[in-house]
Amino acid sequence: MGEEKKNGKKLQLAMYWAASCGGCDMAVLDVNEKILDIAAVADIRLWPIAMDYKYKDVESWADGEIDVCLFNGAVRNSEQLHLARLLRRKCKVMVAFGSCASFGGIPGLANLHCKKTIFEAVYGYTASTVNPEGTTPQTHTKVPEGDLHIPDFFDDVYSLNQVIPVEYYVPGCPPTPDTVMVAVNAIATGNLPPVGSTIAGDKAVCDECLRTKSDKPKIQAFHRPQEIFVDAEKCLLEQGLTCMGSATRGGCGSLCPAVNMPCRGCYGPMPRSLDAGADALAAMTSIVDASDEQAARTKGDQLVDPLGTFYRFTLPVSMLRRAQREH
Repeated sequence: MGEEKKNGKKLQLAMYWAASCGGCDMAVLDVNEKILDIAAVADIRLWPIAMDYKYKDVESWADGEIDVCLFNGAVRNSEQLHLARLLRRKCKVMVAFGSCASFGGIPGLANLHCKKTIFEAVYGYTASTVNPEGTTPQTHTKVPEGDLHIPDFFDDVYSLNQVIPVEYYVPGCPPTPDTVMVAVNAIATGNLPPVGSTIAGDKAVCDECLRTKSDKPKIQAFHRPQEIFVDAEKCLLEQGLTCMGSATRGGCGSLCPAVNMPCRGCYGPMPRSLDAGADALAAMTSIVDASDEQAARTKGDQLVDPLGTFYRFTLPVSMLRRAQREH
């Protein structure tokens, strides 16, 4: 793991969970017995999934008292924004931990809609909803016991760096145990890359993938994984599966393609990429076997949910950012 800080004090570490599924917190536990190595060099001062802390505890810290915060999850509401800003003050180094904090992640797909249409669906016409009065959450509600306050739900989902400055990024949905340990080792030893760096691979997932690839690949048709018998040796993209490996940063060990699942892009865009979704779409369409525009269009129509496929994890930080909305 490396030595403790030169002054003999342990690192002061905070972890916080915003708009995410909780998988990133589980990823920290997935390092198994190495969690003891982390405990040997760091005092975990905040970890809501495992420890009972209140806002007043965080507010009582001196500014800059905490060395590092691993912040996972996108910023979806006013509570999460408040904690992001508060932890930014209290922590010397902010790490966007996981795909949701780094790029907006799966929650970021909600940028296809606004608050109004989301509430209409969730509290209105979904099959399991019984809400004849059409009641929706209100930030302030008076009840006999007093005033109730809940966070304000934003129109947009934000990545962490869209609301506060961030020093480092650890991608993944969730980050693999190896990625977690590389990041923790870098923090514990002080051997950190330049500010703004992503702690993951610099090559694409395709470079890590052991599947057989053709010199001149051609896609005959697009399929979903359940629609074909997948060749366990051949490149998934060449079999017509929408694999994002050519446009996605490596470092995950190509775990998904290894079990016949196309890369979904959770480690985010390649270095110097302007838009991971556009890169993946360009890579796939460039090898479609089509003799003319109509043939290419017909095969393109076989792609199911292109936006959800190519921007599954990165919509809030893409050039699209969100769907155009009427006001």
